[in-house]
Amino acid sequence: MNAGRPTSTQTRWWWIAGAFGITSIVVLVAAGVGAVEIAPRDIFASAWSRIPLVGGDSPLNPRDDAIVWQIRMPRIALGLLVGSMLSIAGTAYQGVFRNPLADPYLLGAGAGAGLGATIAIVYLPRASIGFVDLLPIAAFVGAIVGVSLAYLLGYTVRSGRTSVTLILAGVAIAAFLTAVQTFIQQRETESLREVYGWILGSLNTAGWSDVTLVAPYVLVCSGVIFGYRRLLDVLSVGEAEAATLGVEPRKLRLVVIGFATLGTAAVVAVSGLIGFVGIIIPHTVRLLTSTSYRVIVPLSFLLGGAFLVFADIIARTAQAPAEIPIGVVTALIGAPFFAVVLRRSKGIVS
Repeated sequence: MNAGRPTSTQTRWWWIAGAFGITSIVVLVAAGVGAVEIAPRDIFASAWSRIPLVGGDSPLNPRDDAIVWQIRMPRIALGLLVGSMLSIAGTAYQGVFRNPLADPYLLGAGAGAGLGATIAIVYLPRASIGFVDLLPIAAFVGAIVGVSLAYLLGYTVRSGRTSVTLILAGVAIAAFLTAVQTFIQQRETESLREVYGWILGSLNTAGWSDVTLVAPYVLVCSGVIFGYRRLLDVLSVGEAEAATLGVEPRKLRLVVIGFATLGTAAVVAVSGLIGFVGIIIPHTVRLLTSTSYRVIVPLSFLLGGAFLVFADIIARTAQAPAEIPIGVVTALIGAPFFAVVLRRSKGIVS
């Protein structure tokens, strides 16, 4: 793999502007589509009227205003945060492991979150600490524990602390945690529906609370990954070569994977296990634009959020008033698309 095709600063900014435009269009469509149809121009005017010092009257009546700003916008904001974090985390994993097929669940984060959520659903139903539901906390802790165990196993292997060893450790830990989760589910079959409902993912939210809970994790973790994007380009030429250029591969791997995993654990805790975002978006950006992480990281952040909001539009409208789990939608879109991209990627990435 090379360090990235040369890309001019002007071209990068055009790509970022295009991604921002796509995201804006998807957000307007998502805010207007549903049981109550609301025109995009009215949504835009309502948003404009909420800007401090601008003022103006909103064209929306109280009912439509509540639908947009108390029901749809929190869900859209959560979708943007979850999609962006999963996508940029996938980019980070792919850069660190020098493999475009790596995803945010590679080191056991998904399996750990699934086990934590299962334990909370089965043994702590409706439990909370104050006003905080224990389910997302359990999923968050499970994800962190899963990755920590993978790191401990990978870095105690005598044969060398390489990225391949770490991946194999992650596979082993994920298999073990999934086995424990399956055992619990088989013993408590009455909770199967709720467990699978969480595993398949959802952006249902009671308001802005989940958004404010997750946003700091996403902003901080994404900011750190963004700051390391140039070093990911250096690492792509190989660990030995990167070391000669002053980069410490082990330290870089620890920092980037640590923050990517922390962000993934935070969003998975509130959304469930939503797959393919962390593979499809970075891989598509890489094929269509550049192999440089200076381009892939910001574009993946923007388009990952747009992709998940788009998938959520399908999830809540395809069989309305029923709702399809968003994880099913991303899999239906992602699996065949990924197969096509994988065939086209031969000879482009390694």
